[in-house]
Amino acid sequence: MTKRLDAKYKIDRRMGENIWGRPKSPVNKREYGPGQHGQRRKGKISDFGTQLRAKQKLKAYYGNISEKQFRAAYAEALRMKGDSSENLIGLLERRVDALVYRGKFAITVFAARQLVSHGHLRVNGKRCTIPSMRLKVGDVVELTPKGKEMVAVQEAQATAERDIPDYVEFDVKAGSVKLTRIPSLTDVPYPVQMQPALVVEFYSR
Repeated sequence: MTKRLDAKYKIDRRMGENIWGRPKSPVNKREYGPGQHGQRRKGKISDFGTQLRAKQKLKAYYGNISEKQFRAAYAEALRMKGDSSENLIGLLERRVDALVYRGKFAITVFAARQLVSHGHLRVNGKRCTIPSMRLKVGDVVELTPKGKEMVAVQEAQATAERDIPDYVEFDVKAGSVKLTRIPSLTDVPYPVQMQPALVVEFYSR
């Protein structure tokens, strides 16, 4: 399990964007960075800075995963056939915690990771406690009986903040979600623009 080192809303303010599309994000009121000098930090960003910001934003979106895990995903995307930037998005969306978040079992990706690590989910009938576990098309993630009764899960499923994307099949009765296909960048419902091509450029320098 990756420890979240920064408050998620501070990440929003540092990026100047509401990364997760949450109504409570402070960026909705203040678009400048945190700290007493936050309003003075705007200026021209270099190509390196633009690439770095794209990497930080994408990494933060998936729960601020560790640099080691993120770089490993990039390395695997590079080895795969096709567009490396599209491959990277596909790999990130295949994480168990990402599918749990997409299926609205959790209100945030951080809560999704906690739900997995605490053993409230099964993958293809087997208990899973590894949020970074990579799924295959057709894999089914379901809540345990205890997980279905959790108030946080019920509140997440009732929220109208976001919809379940079409590459995730939700079974209300079973309390499960299935990955039906590997999504492309345009399929993923990011609240802000993500630029995985710049991430590939950053690592390939």
